[in-house]
Amino acid sequence: MTSALTTSSSASNANKVPSLLMPALLACYLVWGSTYLAIRLALVSFPPFFQMGTRFLAAGVLLMVWVVFRKYPMPTLQQWWHATVVGTLMLGGGMGLTASAEQYIGSGLIAAFIAIVPMLVCAWGLLMGQRPSRLELAGMLVGLAGVLMLVRGSSFSAAPVGLACIAGATLAWSLGSVLSTTRMSLAAGPVGFASEMLCGGAVLMVISLALGEQFPSGNTGTVDPTALLAWVYLVVFRSLIAFSAYLYLLAHASPAMATSYAFVNPLIAIFLGAFFASEQVTGGEWAACGVILLGVFLIFRGKSATSTRK
Repeated sequence: MTSALTTSSSASNANKVPSLLMPALLACYLVWGSTYLAIRLALVSFPPFFQMGTRFLAAGVLLMVWVVFRKYPMPTLQQWWHATVVGTLMLGGGMGLTASAEQYIGSGLIAAFIAIVPMLVCAWGLLMGQRPSRLELAGMLVGLAGVLMLVRGSSFSAAPVGLACIAGATLAWSLGSVLSTTRMSLAAGPVGFASEMLCGGAVLMVISLALGEQFPSGNTGTVDPTALLAWVYLVVFRSLIAFSAYLYLLAHASPAMATSYAFVNPLIAIFLGAFFASEQVTGGEWAACGVILLGVFLIFRGKSATSTRK
């Protein structure tokens, strides 16, 4: 009887997985595409590492309270260590440096640069013994050409600090993504999401204190209402919903599907940045975005073909 119930439960869970893939993809596509603008709006009152640290700590606490209420098993010491390493890379380096870059470069172009993450995931996988297909290699080369075109544009060439920040952010985020699915797996489900956000948020706050970040509003003690709303949006939608959706995709979908948000995010971010923040994008930068997305498409096709053969 127990075996039959277990089998039935397993079959039921298996049937639930596909139904969650589409909502997770939409969350990564739409929410992540809009949060680059939200990060920029929040920078009016919250410095970059403080902004990222407080939002991930707030989201992590809320999610951890929920998992404790639901009586999920807590992470082991090893899983806490994994959450610390992955959280430091993906949140401390990835998100902290992304917010720093947005002080110098428009949110839409930041999203376009981040589109190289699938290429970097392939590159890190190559260093760890994973052999990419010919299409993936072609995609990496095309994407590299697009990045070179993008950074030669006026926006990036005028802001070398911003370029350094976003380059470091993509390297850290992609390495954390690879480690979380290969050598440093997190606790299952929302427990893993919460532990990573708590650890990553703590690291971000330490960095903020070490840098002595100052609030842009000065000593007035006031917070811009739009900045506050943007911060709340980032906590609820970006940290709780979209980030959890991304980790879910990493655990339940192919790497190509999990990183396919890179097709959509730049277009949404550039449109929102131009429409709401009057960010300027030159014709050459648009062309560079197209080349990068072509590279991402080739990688996606290459991974899909490899998965089909298996």
